[in-house]
Amino acid sequence: RMAAAPPSYCFVAFPPCSKDGLVVFGKNSARPRDEVQEVVYFAAAAHDPGSKVECTYIEIEQVPKTHAVVLSRPSWLWGAEMGANEHGVCVANEAIVTREPASESEALLGMDLVRLGLERGATAKEALDVIVALLEEHGQGGNYYEDGNSCHTFQSAFLIVDRNEAWILETSGKYWAAEKITEGAKCICNQLSLTTKIDAEHPELRNYVRSQGWWNGDSDFNFSEVFSLADDHLACCSGRESLEKQGGDISAQAMIDVLRDKDSGVCVDSESFLTTASIVSVLPQDPSFPCVHYFTGTPDPSRSIFKPFIFVDDVKLVPKVQSPSFGNDDPAKKIPRFQEKPDRRHELYKAHEWARSLLENDQDKGQKLMRIMLDLEKQGLEAMEDILTRTEVLDPAEVVDLFYDCVDTELKFFK
Repeated sequence: RMAAAPPSYCFVAFPPCSKDGLVVFGKNSARPRDEVQEVVYFAAAAHDPGSKVECTYIEIEQVPKTHAVVLSRPSWLWGAEMGANEHGVCVANEAIVTREPASESEALLGMDLVRLGLERGATAKEALDVIVALLEEHGQGGNYYEDGNSCHTFQSAFLIVDRNEAWILETSGKYWAAEKITEGAKCICNQLSLTTKIDAEHPELRNYVRSQGWWNGDSDFNFSEVFSLADDHLACCSGRESLEKQGGDISAQAMIDVLRDKDSGVCVDSESFLTTASIVSVLPQDPSFPCVHYFTGTPDPSRSIFKPFIFVDDVKLVPKVQSPSFGNDDPAKKIPRFQEKPDRRHELYKAHEWARSLLENDQDKGQKLMRIMLDLEKQGLEAMEDILTRTEVLDPAEVVDLFYDCVDTELKFFK
């Protein structure tokens, strides 16, 4: 049983730590090694009154309007590990362990809450309000992995970011606390990090922990100390150190370098876990510039390339990074769940597996391929830099095929 929470890392950098006027967000999603992550886009939509939405395990009320979202998600579930919406809001989650056992009964997953926050919140604070209201109403629980043999359950933490501010939200059951950030750099990982600076909290939080005997009300209220198991609340230092090494000029490239760093532990490649997908987002504080979201769609960022996506109307869909759909026959949807594991690999994932074996078996060819790939990535980064420094307004036609073309080019190199 994988009792330890997967060691994902999430980052945000604001000026003065980041490049002029940019907020930079990043996450490495550490998950079971063989799990496939896909990158999916859902357009904004209007929904009929009284309609429902089927999340991973439960059905909940739908809202009248959902925002357009782009998500990186384990392809068996409804929610997402990380993603962004058309209003420049980014959300990522962390599985965490607290002194309260996480519920095995099926409710909302932390990953469902990522998607729900993005679909329903036009600012970081709105997304936070959505997540905590849904937590209160439906609770969190259910298996975090596609595993028919045992149920792996966790509590959730979230990093919620927009062009102006970020919120770190940490939860245990339906109770929660959050800290607002508007400057400097922050890293969250798979353990509690909030201490005494709490800018919003569940109205009953302090009464609840007093009734449990976890806090006497005399000392300062320290969320991590109150909710962590014994000495679990160590600072998530390796991630923060990697970010600080980049100096005061964190750009998309610097965030990508941090996510690729295996020595620091930020890029996970262990017996149980692998960084199965990564995201970097650049959110200009000036709203006249577009936000740019880079996705790998493949495992191990040190062997993957970050491909840019910009929200525009009629953005071209990219089936080559989408896993096959099994509809109602999906073993994740049948009870008992996960009785078999279908092949969820998408086209880019398969091509990437071939490239990975080349890197492992033929050093020269592998290195050469990697150089070509990184050159391709660099072209994408430079083109985006150009868009973010221009004076004229972006023509949507210029980027409607952007992510599609990048994936297509990457596949051609693998061929």
